[in-house]
Amino acid sequence: MKKTIFMLGIASAILAGCESDEKVENASQEDQISNVSARRSCASDEVLKEQMANDPQLAMKIAKIEAFTQSKLSENFQSRLVNGVIEIPVVVNVLYKTTAENISQAQIQSQIDILNKDFNATNSDFNNVPSAFSGVKANVGIRFVLDQVVRKSTNKTSWGTRDAMKKTAQGGLNPLSPTTKLNLWVCTIGGGILGYAQFPGGSSATDGVVIDSKYFGSTGTATYPYNLGRTATHEVGHWMNLRHIWGDATCGTDFCNDTPSHNTANYGAPAFPHYSTCSGNPIEMTMNYMDYVDDRAMYMFSTDQKSRMLAIFQAGGPRYSFAQ
Repeated sequence: MKKTIFMLGIASAILAGCESDEKVENASQEDQISNVSARRSCASDEVLKEQMANDPQLAMKIAKIEAFTQSKLSENFQSRLVNGVIEIPVVVNVLYKTTAENISQAQIQSQIDILNKDFNATNSDFNNVPSAFSGVKANVGIRFVLDQVVRKSTNKTSWGTRDAMKKTAQGGLNPLSPTTKLNLWVCTIGGGILGYAQFPGGSSATDGVVIDSKYFGSTGTATYPYNLGRTATHEVGHWMNLRHIWGDATCGTDFCNDTPSHNTANYGAPAFPHYSTCSGNPIEMTMNYMDYVDDRAMYMFSTDQKSRMLAIFQAGGPRYSFAQ
């Protein structure tokens, strides 16, 4: 009975977060569309809410994944390792109408390189983490290897967030080996959305991450202030079970004890220290990859975020198939 109540509590927290996030995003939608450079917009939680509405069992499934994650946080991680690092093959699916949208191999490789730096704490700005958070800044220890690039010409000007780009029958591209490879779709999303990810627990038929071609990598079509590849870092964080740092609610929870409570999302490049009005008035970790700040202003994961990500690859975890 206690276990059921615990999981229902988690499900309620997740649903509440999705509701709050939708209100924030809807309130600023006009601003996001008219001036996307001023507002980062990730649709991951909005997509999750829609998936839950279509599948009433998904909320409980995700609650079980959260309970599993919490139970594993203190255990040693065992997985498929290459020189001590988890290695994930990446398939990049490029859907393009214009020549610019058919991004170059160099732009694709720049994104893979950025993911490797950000998830292994070799990014040059990692040293910019303030001393207040130096004790919890983390090297996640995950390597990404470009497996293949699939390209497809299309007549679509934008794809939206209902996973059409992931379905060949709808003009997109079905994911390749989604239980053993991370699929990235690069296309024009529209609506001011930079990207979105599917959280662990969703259907393998739509599993992966979508990034708008204007915010992918650090060269070619990559557009300031989202031209350093951090949109993919943020979205892959979601794919690995990380929540937005403000918990998608005022002073909400991201299920990490070492990330301070945030009032809401931060934008631009906030000056340090930036204080929250949440309980205790903590300094917000605005430089965390799971905030909404500009690419130049985000450059760290925390230790608890690292633990959450590694937990999903353990035996019984939702992404264990990647670790075999």
